[in-house]
Amino acid sequence: TMLPSSAVGVCHVLVLVLCLSAAEDFDWAKNDRGSFYYGTFPAGFSWGAGGSAYQTEGAWDTDGKGLSIWDVFSHKKGKVQQNDTGDSSCEGYYKVKDDVSLMKELKLNHYRFSISWPRLIPTGIKSDHVNEKGIQYYDHLIDHLLENKITPIVTLYHWDLPQVLQEKYGGWQNISMVNHFNEFANLCFERFGNRVKYWITFNNPWSVAVEGYETGEHAPGLKLRGTGAYKAAHHMIKAHAKVWHTYDTQWRAKQKGLIGISLSGDWGEPVDISNQKDIEAAERYVQFYLGWFATPIFHGDYPQVMKDFIGRKSAQQGLGTSRLPAFSPQEKSYMKGTCDFLGIGHFTTRYITQKNNPSGRSSSYFTDRDLAELVDPRWPDPGSEWLYSVPWGFRRLLNFVKTQYGNPMIYVTENGVSEKMLCTELCDDWRIHYYKDYINEMLKAIRDGVNVKGYTAWSLLDKFEWDEGYSERFGLYYVDFRNKNKPRYPKASVQFYKRIISSNGFPNQREVENWRRKAVETCSSSNQLLAAEEQRSSAANILRLIHDPLTSHMEMVTEIVVPTVCTLSILLSAIFLMFLLRRRN
Repeated sequence: TMLPSSAVGVCHVLVLVLCLSAAEDFDWAKNDRGSFYYGTFPAGFSWGAGGSAYQTEGAWDTDGKGLSIWDVFSHKKGKVQQNDTGDSSCEGYYKVKDDVSLMKELKLNHYRFSISWPRLIPTGIKSDHVNEKGIQYYDHLIDHLLENKITPIVTLYHWDLPQVLQEKYGGWQNISMVNHFNEFANLCFERFGNRVKYWITFNNPWSVAVEGYETGEHAPGLKLRGTGAYKAAHHMIKAHAKVWHTYDTQWRAKQKGLIGISLSGDWGEPVDISNQKDIEAAERYVQFYLGWFATPIFHGDYPQVMKDFIGRKSAQQGLGTSRLPAFSPQEKSYMKGTCDFLGIGHFTTRYITQKNNPSGRSSSYFTDRDLAELVDPRWPDPGSEWLYSVPWGFRRLLNFVKTQYGNPMIYVTENGVSEKMLCTELCDDWRIHYYKDYINEMLKAIRDGVNVKGYTAWSLLDKFEWDEGYSERFGLYYVDFRNKNKPRYPKASVQFYKRIISSNGFPNQREVENWRRKAVETCSSSNQLLAAEEQRSSAANILRLIHDPLTSHMEMVTEIVVPTVCTLSILLSAIFLMFLLRRRN
C-alpha cells in the first residue's frame, strides 16, 4: 500500500547499487521480534516529557519578544490547518507553576523544553538588544523545575528562527546564521548554564531543512527544490559544531554540562530481507534521514551514499558541482566528535524498496534517494496519516545507531503518538498501547547493549502541531483550547506512564495489565466532567456569537457545532438504547 501523498513528502522515489558504507556490523537479516519482555531499566534511568517554545508558550508578542518565522508563517492564510496559530497556544508563558505541578504529579525526572531565540534576542542579532524579560521567564521556569527536583533539558533551536534573520539574510540558506546562533547559544550558557547541564543545539534539523526549505510545508515556507534542504542542513551542522566548541572551550570546565543534538529518524525496513537491492534502499533511507546529520557529527563527513547519489544525479543534470555541499578538511576535523550525547526523536517505521528515479530537471531530496516507502495496512494508525505504530522499528533504529556511531550515550528526546478527534477523548487506550510497546522495545535495546540513559514522552501537553495546527493532539494532558484559560485534563495515559516511571519498567504481566485497567477506569469519570465543562463553554460561545455577528463561520463550526453535535449524538444514542431496552423488556 502506498502512503497518502501528504505524508511527510513521502513516496517520492529513486538508481544504482553501491557498497554499504559502514554497516557491515549492523545485521539487517536479524530481526528478532520476540514477545513482550518483563523487566526493569538500569538504576538512575531518567524519565521525562517534553514540549517546545512556539508550540506551548503563546504570548507571541508579549514582554518584548520579537517575531519568529513561525509567527509570520502561521499568520498567513492557508499555511496551517484551519488557519490556527501559536499566538496563545497552551498559554505556557503564564502557567509555569501549573505545568511544573503536572510534571511533579507524573514523577518526572526531567523536562525537555526549548528557549525561544526571539524572546531573548528580538531581532536575532545580539548587538541589537537582549530582552531581559525573556531571560526572567526562563530563569523562573528553570528555578521552578529545580525546586521540584526536575532536571531541565534545554533545546536552543526548536524551529523558531527570528524573522529579522530570515528577511535580512535568508535564514539557514545563509552562512551568517552560524555566528548569530553561536552568540545566542553563548548568551544562554552565560545566563542559564550554572543550572542547566543538558543542552541540545538543534531539534530535528531534518524537518527544518526539508519542510522549511524544500517542500515549504513549514516556516519559512520556501520551495528550493533539490538545493534548499542541503544548504540549510550544511549551515545547521556547522552551527552545531561551532556551538559545541564554544561550550567546550568557554563553559565546560566551570559548568560541567553536556551538549548534544536531537535527530529524528524513522526506521526503514527492507520490503524483502533476502533482496540486496531492498537492503541497500533501506540503508539509504536511514542514511539520508538520520545519517545526513549524525555521520558528519560522529565521523566528520556526509554518508558516502549521499555523496555518491547526489553527486551522480547532479552530474546527470549537467551541473558542474554536486548539489550536496562539501566540507573542507579543516571543517571535517572541527566537526567530528562534537556530540556529548545523541538525542533521538522517533515515531514510526516504513518498508523500503528500491525504485529508480530518472534524473530530470526537477530533482529533489526525495527523488535523490531512489526508493519507495510503503506501509503495512495492518499497522495501527490512531492519529496522523504518517504515524503508524511499529514498535519493533524502534529497537532496530537504536541498534543501528549503536553500530554506526560507536555506541554513543543516547537520550530519547521525542517518542509518542497523536490522535485526530473532534470529540474529547481522555481514555486514550491506543496511546497506552503505543507507550507500553515502544518503551518495551527500548528496554530490549538496552539489553542488546545500546547505551540509552533517558526517555522523553512526547508530549506533556496537547499543543500547536505546526502545519497541522490543533487538529492533532500528542499530549499526555488534554488542553481545552476553546477555553481562554486553557485548562489541562489528564488522559488515561498519564496514569499508565506514571506507573512505568515508579516501577522503572515492567515488573510482571499481572501488574502491567492491572495498570491499564486502572488507568482506563479513572479516565471515564474525568471524561464526563470534561464533556460537561465543554458544553458549558459552548453555551457561552453561542451567547458570545449572538453578540458578535462578525465572528467567522469557521470558528462557529469548530467551537460550537462540533461539541454540540458530539453531545447530541451521545444523547440520541442513549435515548435509542433506552428505547431498545424497553422494547426487549
